[in-house]
Amino acid sequence: MKIGVFGTGDVGKALGKGFVSLGHEVRMGSRTANNDKAVAWAKEMGPKASTGTFADAAKFGEIIVLATLGVANASALDSAGKDALVGKIIIDATNPLDFSGGAPKLAVAGSDSGGEQVQRQVPGAHVVKAFNTVGNALFFKPSLAGGPPDMFIAGNDEGAKKKVGGILQDFGWGVVDLGTIDASRYLEAMCMAWVLHGVRSGGWNHAFKLLSK
Repeated sequence: MKIGVFGTGDVGKALGKGFVSLGHEVRMGSRTANNDKAVAWAKEMGPKASTGTFADAAKFGEIIVLATLGVANASALDSAGKDALVGKIIIDATNPLDFSGGAPKLAVAGSDSGGEQVQRQVPGAHVVKAFNTVGNALFFKPSLAGGPPDMFIAGNDEGAKKKVGGILQDFGWGVVDLGTIDASRYLEAMCMAWVLHGVRSGGWNHAFKLLSK
């Protein structure tokens, strides 16, 4: 597949690397075509990796990975252009975090979520919230005691969630579908639970798993 990644930070680079490792072509998009971090990443990844603007990545990708800062999602999607995203799956790996007080907190909470805002902004795309409840070091082939962890997802389109579920399994995850995109409200809160545990424990290599009998 061809994957367009929006964002040049650790999340975008880690997810892009995972896709390249599985043999997919990845174009990393940013606000400028020759972003230094994107160019360095692509050079490290080899011939299946390339760079461009958000619009370039949107046109290139069969699937789009949204990995910008959560509070910058709207601007990145505007730059990409809505027409280029119609009918495409957008994996929303972001959390709308506010760092103005030092420690992070959710900038959107209660009766709305970042995932819902993305879906409203690009109504012609199929948004699936995923990869937002764990640190980027564990995105690909996580090895933890107790077996593979679970990735919780949410989205309105069943076909899109099935496709993303297959990607997650390729990345080494179990999949738990929480329903429609409004469940992003709880997934983004799960991110905060993940952060708070990390702060208290002093470690960041942890993930969630749903156990059932």
